[in-house]
Amino acid sequence: MPNIKLLEKTTIQVRRDILRMVHRVNSGHPGGSLGCTEFFVTLFFDQMKFSLPFKIDGKNEDIFFLSNGHISPVFYSVLARRGFFPIQELNTFRLINSRLQGHPTTYEGLPGIRVASGSLGQGLSVAIGSALRKKLDNDPNIVFVLMGDGELQEGQNWEAIMYAAANKIDNIIATIDVNGRQIDGNTNDVLDLGNLKSKFISFGWSVVEINDGNSIKNIIDKIEIAKTKLGHEKPIAILMKTEMGNGVDFMMNTHAWHGKAPNDEQLKIALSQNKETLGDY
Repeated sequence: MPNIKLLEKTTIQVRRDILRMVHRVNSGHPGGSLGCTEFFVTLFFDQMKFSLPFKIDGKNEDIFFLSNGHISPVFYSVLARRGFFPIQELNTFRLINSRLQGHPTTYEGLPGIRVASGSLGQGLSVAIGSALRKKLDNDPNIVFVLMGDGELQEGQNWEAIMYAAANKIDNIIATIDVNGRQIDGNTNDVLDLGNLKSKFISFGWSVVEINDGNSIKNIIDKIEIAKTKLGHEKPIAILMKTEMGNGVDFMMNTHAWHGKAPNDEQLKIALSQNKETLGDY
């Protein structure tokens, strides 16, 4: 049984990491990172099967791709807290010659990063390729990928969505962070995505919905349901509703913190709402 209380404590600590990382360099993307913190913690501390040290080929283990790479702060924090690299390295976020660039890159060889993901719309295609390789290798493990809802405005995603269904790529779980916001405003105002559930179903996918993607229990329950759909000749999509900036009251219910760092006073307020649990770096 998952220790939900420990996962929740870890989530709070990861939020603190995110806030301090972007504040230190006055740069980064806290909004989406905070919104997906529960998902990342649940995935890496409970749901995914893998071993350390990190192996780039991912054979015989579950693997993860981050498509919306701008939410790198949450990815880096969870990788560090899970033991992929030293927690103290979070201090180097977005610094010159750091392995922790603003968008994940592969040149620096950071454990946990398998693909550069600065340009939106490409992660699903990469994940499908990885899932195909697992099929060829008779590897029974799962490929996970996270995408943003605004990112689905990129046409390449829909080519990949068609391809996965047509080729019965049924060892992949693609989660879409449905927070309804992107850098320029609400997704419905920028380019309305319509009914995503109906679209994925019409494209031949199985769909699972998480109505509260900031609840660890809900995430666990729905990922477990998604896993039961693997191996049935359909790719699986999880539509996960989250709140951008979750856990920091003045960052929620707005797109303003998509790519904006808090100042000193705002950081103090945000940290006061997320008390230290496991130890800052």
